[in-house]
Amino acid sequence: MERARPSRWAPGATSLANAAAVVSHVALGGHSADAELSSEPAAVRAIALGTLRWYLRLAPAVERLLKRPQDMQDEIRALLAASAHQIEYSRNPVHATVLAAVDAARILRRPGATGLVNAVLRRYLSEREAILAEIDKETGSRTAHPVWLVDALERAWPRQCPEILAANNEHPPMTLRVDLSRRTRDAYIAELAAAGLAARTLSLTEAAVQLEKPVGVADLPGFGKGDVAGVVSVQDAGAQLAAVLLDARPGMRVLDACAAPGGKTGHLLERTPDLALTAVDIDAERVGRIRENLDRLQRSARVVAGDIRDPKTFWDGVPFDRILVDAPCSSTGVIRRHPDIKLLRRPTDIASFAATQREILQAAFRMLAPGGRLLYSTCSLLPEENEAVVRHLLSSDPLARPVSTAQLTPESIERDPGIQLLPGAQAGTDGFYYACVEKTTAGTETSGG
Repeated sequence: MERARPSRWAPGATSLANAAAVVSHVALGGHSADAELSSEPAAVRAIALGTLRWYLRLAPAVERLLKRPQDMQDEIRALLAASAHQIEYSRNPVHATVLAAVDAARILRRPGATGLVNAVLRRYLSEREAILAEIDKETGSRTAHPVWLVDALERAWPRQCPEILAANNEHPPMTLRVDLSRRTRDAYIAELAAAGLAARTLSLTEAAVQLEKPVGVADLPGFGKGDVAGVVSVQDAGAQLAAVLLDARPGMRVLDACAAPGGKTGHLLERTPDLALTAVDIDAERVGRIRENLDRLQRSARVVAGDIRDPKTFWDGVPFDRILVDAPCSSTGVIRRHPDIKLLRRPTDIASFAATQREILQAAFRMLAPGGRLLYSTCSLLPEENEAVVRHLLSSDPLARPVSTAQLTPESIERDPGIQLLPGAQAGTDGFYYACVEKTTAGTETSGG
C-alpha cells in the first residue's frame, strides 16, 4: 500500500485506507484481526475494530446504495463500511469523512472508484436514517451479530440475551492483575495514581484492577522488562478466576493444558510459587509466548509443545494433583475484545469445538491423580461447549465427580455443572465458563493414553 505524505491527502485518509485494508482482509478474507493489526497504529486499530464491531449493520446499509454490490472490489466494499462507521460512531465531521474516503480510494490504488465512493457516501448521508431504520428491524443486523449466533444466545440465555448482545458491542475495559506476592493492590493503585492513571478495584478477585482509560503496556508502572520482574499483567478479571478456583497448593504437580499465551500460567505461579508446573500448548509458536510472559514475570515452569490428547508427547506418566484445561472454543464470551469473531465464526464450528473439547478433557482427566482437581474453562457462552462437555465426562467416567464453585463467585450464574460469567456489567468481566471436577479415590487407575 502507498504510504503518502500527510499533506497530499485529506486528513485521516491514510488511516481510513489502512483500516479499510484490514477490514477487507478480515471480513472478506477470513483473516484474524489480531494478526492484521499487530503492527498498525492506534488510529487504524480504532477504525478497523469499530468497523468490524458494526460491520453486519453497516455493510448491508451501504450495499443497499449499490446497483451491483456483487461486483464491488473487496477493499472498496470495506472502505464504504469503514466510512459509514466513521459517520455513525466517530466525532469527525461527516463531510470530512467523505473527502477522506475519496482520497482513501486513491491510496488503495483504486482511483476508478473515487466517483462511486463519493456518490454512495453522499447518498448515504441523505438517506441513512431511513436505511438504518429498515436495517434495524432485525435483531441480528441491529446489533451487528450473525443470525445463527443471535439464535444460539437466545436459546441459551433467553432473559439475558439483549444484555449480552449490547455488551458485545461495548469498548472493553483494560483490567490488570497485580502480583500480590510483590505488591499489595492498594500500593499498586497508588503507583498508578502517581503515574496519572485512575483505577479501581474489582471484587471478583483480590488481584484485579480496572483502569479508567486503557493505556499502552509501556505506560504501566511495574510492567517489567529486562532484569526487572513484572508486578502487573493485563488480564480480564474473569480469567483471573481460574487460578483461584484451581486452588493449587505448595509442592503440587500442576498441569496447565492449552496454556498459551501464558496469562493463567503466570497467575498460578504468582499465587503459589512453589509448584511443579508444566505448561503445554499444541502450537509451538504460541509456546514461545508462554516463555516470554514467564520471563517478564521472572517465574519458572516446564514449558513444552505437546498435544494434550496424546500425553506421550510431553508426559512422564506421573499423575498431576491439579490440572487446568483452558480449552480452545468459539470465544463467544470475548467478542467485545475480538469483534472479528462475529464475522469469522460459523455455526458448524460449535460441534467441532465440542468434539475437540471432549477429547482434551477426557485425556487430561486420565492424567489426574486420585483426589486431584481438574478445572475446565472456556471463554464461550454456549452450553454445547461448556456444561454439556463436562456432563459428558461425568457420565462416561465413574471416577469423575463435580465440585461446586458457586459459593466462591457471587457475580456468576450457577449452571449444571459449573458457573458462567456473562460479558458486561453484571460481573464487570468478559464471558467465561468454569467447572471443577475431582477424581474419586474409589479406584486406582491414574494414568492413561
